[in-house]
Amino acid sequence: MTSVLIADDQQSQRLAFRVLLEGEPGLTVSGEAGHGAEAVRMAADLRPDVVVMDVQMPGIDGIEATRLIAAAGGRTRVLIVTVFDFDEYAYAAFEAGASGFLVKNALPGEFIAAIHAVAAGEAAVSPRLTRRMLDAHAFDFLAPAAAPRADARLAALSAREFEVLAAIGRGWTNLEIADRFALTESTVKKHVGSVLAKTGARDRVQAVIIAYDAGLVAPTSSSARRVIGGMRRTVTALRTDG
Repeated sequence: MTSVLIADDQQSQRLAFRVLLEGEPGLTVSGEAGHGAEAVRMAADLRPDVVVMDVQMPGIDGIEATRLIAAAGGRTRVLIVTVFDFDEYAYAAFEAGASGFLVKNALPGEFIAAIHAVAAGEAAVSPRLTRRMLDAHAFDFLAPAAAPRADARLAALSAREFEVLAAIGRGWTNLEIADRFALTESTVKKHVGSVLAKTGARDRVQAVIIAYDAGLVAPTSSSARRVIGGMRRTVTALRTDG
C-alpha cells in the first residue's frame, strides 16, 4: 500500500485529491497539510511514500518544503502538482529534490500513474516532461557512433541497449523508441529494464544523467545544463538504502 500526504493550501483541492486517491486500489491518504511547514512536519512524523505538493502556499512554499523534506534524507518522495506549467517551476522543483512535476489539469489517470511511478522509483520524471524540457533547451542527440566518453557503467550494454540508453537520454518515450527502432513496446520495456539494471540507474532520471555523463546527449545552453544539474541533485538527494 502506497501512502500519500496531500499538501495544498486550498481545502477544496485537498478534498478533490483525497476523493481521487481513496478510490484507487493500492493508495491510501495518510494526512493533509495546509501549508509548507505543516507538510515538512507531517512528512517527518508520518513518513509517507509520496507527498503531493502544491507550489504556492503561505509561509514556506512547496519548493522550499520539498527541499527540506529531501534534505532530511528519508525515503519520502515529492510529486510537485501545480497550476503553473512553467519551466522555472520545474527547474526549481528538481533542484529542490522533487521526483516529479505535474500540472493540476492532468487527467486523473495521469495523476495516479505519476504517484505510482514516483513511489516505485521507476520513472521519477515522466518521459514526456523530460522530452519537453530537453527539447525546449536545445539538447543535441549524439548517435552511438559519435564515440562517447568511456564510462564503465556502459560496458555491459549490448549494441541495442546502448541505442536505447541514448534514446532515454534524449527524452524519448517507450513508444517513440519502439517506432524509431521498429520494435514492439513490450520489447522496449525489457530493454529499458535491462539498461537500468546494467548501468545501476535507479530510474529514467538517473539514466538521463548517465547518458549525459557518457556524452550521448550534450547540453548546448546554460538552461539545459541547469536541467541536468537539477536532475543530478534530485538523484543524489533521493538515493536511499531502499
